[in-house]
Amino acid sequence: MVTFSTKTYSKRLLHLISWSHWFTFFNIIAAIGVSSFYIFNENMPETLFGQVYLVTTWLSHMSFLTFISFVLIVFPLTLLFPQTKFIRTSASIIYTIGLVLLVLDAFIYNKLGYHLNASSSDQILQLIATQVDKNPKLFWSVTAIVSLLILIFEFVVSNYAWKHLAQLQQTIFARFIVFGLVLAFFFSHTTHIWADANLKYDLLRQDTVLPLSYPSTAKTLLTKYGLFNIDDYLERKTSSLAFTDAVPIYPKLSEQQIKQCSAIASNKNTKEQSLFMILTKEMLSAAQIKQFSTRANGHAKRLTKHIDNASNENAWFNLFYSLPTIYKNEVLTQQTSPLLFQAISNSKMNATFTEFNKSADSTISSLELQPRWLNQLFKTKNKYADISNHVLVNKLNNYPPGLHVFYFSDIEQYQFELFVEALLIAQKQKAQADLIWISSVGNQSLDTRLKLKPALMIFPENSNLGKSRRLKLLTSQMDVQPTLLTHWLNCQITTDKYSNGSDLTKVKQNRVIANTVDNGVMVFNKDKSILVDQDGTFQSYSQQLNSPIMISPDFPLMIDGVNFIKRFSAQNATFKTNIDENDTEVVH
Repeated sequence: MVTFSTKTYSKRLLHLISWSHWFTFFNIIAAIGVSSFYIFNENMPETLFGQVYLVTTWLSHMSFLTFISFVLIVFPLTLLFPQTKFIRTSASIIYTIGLVLLVLDAFIYNKLGYHLNASSSDQILQLIATQVDKNPKLFWSVTAIVSLLILIFEFVVSNYAWKHLAQLQQTIFARFIVFGLVLAFFFSHTTHIWADANLKYDLLRQDTVLPLSYPSTAKTLLTKYGLFNIDDYLERKTSSLAFTDAVPIYPKLSEQQIKQCSAIASNKNTKEQSLFMILTKEMLSAAQIKQFSTRANGHAKRLTKHIDNASNENAWFNLFYSLPTIYKNEVLTQQTSPLLFQAISNSKMNATFTEFNKSADSTISSLELQPRWLNQLFKTKNKYADISNHVLVNKLNNYPPGLHVFYFSDIEQYQFELFVEALLIAQKQKAQADLIWISSVGNQSLDTRLKLKPALMIFPENSNLGKSRRLKLLTSQMDVQPTLLTHWLNCQITTDKYSNGSDLTKVKQNRVIANTVDNGVMVFNKDKSILVDQDGTFQSYSQQLNSPIMISPDFPLMIDGVNFIKRFSAQNATFKTNIDENDTEVVH
């Protein structure tokens, strides 16, 4: 027997379900409207078919996401708690949160190139924190106003759908709209399968535009960001990564910048101060770096998560030019010295290179550096079979002011350690302490490229660098030149104008660092490193486990890496040949 209460419950439940259908329908229209930002922010496809695909994918994808939120959240709530006020209020709040997240996702996509995700949470939170720091009142005001307007919209639509439910059920237009959206859904998915099979780039490049959508292959993404040749992509060829757009001209110091660096250097009495770079072909251990730091007569900063993933030849470019390897051929063709060497030359200081190699001919001390472009940077180049004549205090403390590179290319590791110990002891007898950089350079095998390589930077004791002696955040060889220009030569130059690196003393947050290699892109974050080869295959290495791991393709991390690689190109798109007079950092 059907009771009156049962009839009342069933009627109320059916009424709520019918209302929720219409409420969801209006939210689909709202979501499509808000998500139009993604479409206007993208370059339009070149073909008419690509444009049709973009529109149908946009409409069907946003409709599907909104409808799924109804199926997974609102509909179960309606069945469990069929109370009118509770359901209407809850549904309004749920869709408000959804639309606010959509607005936030659109903002993140515009700034970072990917959508909300867990793997890039550090970058997303840093972006939000930056906006808050710039103008907290504006940020919170805009957030509050947008959230309030969306909530008011939800309540108005909820009330309208409830009061006019009978009229809405008699309308016909909604059926045609729903039918069109369903048709668009099947068309877009069928078209994508066809485009994927036939490699239709004009369609596949749209895979990252909408939230919760990612490309089918990494190669598609690399092509979209201008790191892979589109003709090779369409012909399914495997080729090395290279910029498809022109590379900016590497800058030269302006006259004002030269005077500014020289003036500050004179004021700070740094004319007698040298920079010693002690480099070895062998990978250093954390124990070695710790031992050196305890012997240092200055502010020794241990870099425990230092990155150098390049080959032996490319690593020198990363170190001295502070740029990813992909820039090497174009920048070297311009025949412009790294900014550090420009400043050294203008300051009338020396730049020497000494190599220790057990196969060196004792009768010939001069050498031809490899790679060859290094030769133009150093006035004096020597090669010795051992360190016996180079560890005396008088010898180490009588080098003329300038840059002195000592490279242990093929020699016993104990000689490297003895030389470093001798240099650190000699520093204690100098009135004006020097800056010292100690690290490995390059990789002898592919196995070591994804590993961290500890390094050490020693500043004079009077440097105002705080108490921290250990930097646990990611650093790279590209950070060395900006640090030396600032703390050795006292040139306050905007880093982005010549480098992808940062001043090591200003690294305060987790960041993503990337570089190109012969067979792909390597990307590092605080937890893992990944290699994406030209075929789009992902390989990952855990920094915590110190071993390879299996992961699904991490496209947001890859996009962070691509953005890092393109930073110099993006910041210098105007192709200036000199650093602007205004491109200096204010010293506080």
